[in-house]
Amino acid sequence: MRAKISYVITAAVLVFYFALVGSRGVMLIETGTPLTVVFGVAVLVLPVIGLWFLWKNTQFVRKANQLAAELDAEGGLPVDELRRTPSGRVDRDSADEVFARRKAETEDAPDDWRSWFRLAVAYHDARDTPRARKAMQRAIALHDDKPVEAA
Repeated sequence: MRAKISYVITAAVLVFYFALVGSRGVMLIETGTPLTVVFGVAVLVLPVIGLWFLWKNTQFVRKANQLAAELDAEGGLPVDELRRTPSGRVDRDSADEVFARRKAETEDAPDDWRSWFRLAVAYHDARDTPRARKAMQRAIALHDDKPVEAA
């Protein structure tokens, strides 16, 4: 819950900042000289890119949370079985063992979004954020493309 509150606060601050920057861009354009118009347009591009990035990231998080809730309802969320050092850090050998199992599971069922979700968690536990994100994107894509089951 704390992470959600932090995310919402950060997003709200960013939207406020984008609005502030955008208003400055409009003011520059309204000045009307060729140089200020060019600067104004350049300034307006940054909030547009920022809003697009914020939107895409929010959609990604929302979809990943939906997958987690669905997997939790099925009883398939990965259990934290990692050993930790006395300081609380994940033991590297333990993370490697879990990662090897998750990777083999994904290789055995490459079209199963559940195995990709669990692989993303293993990447995240190993602090490999880019691969964790790609694996989660794959899980989301496989989940969204799944055929509709007849009732």
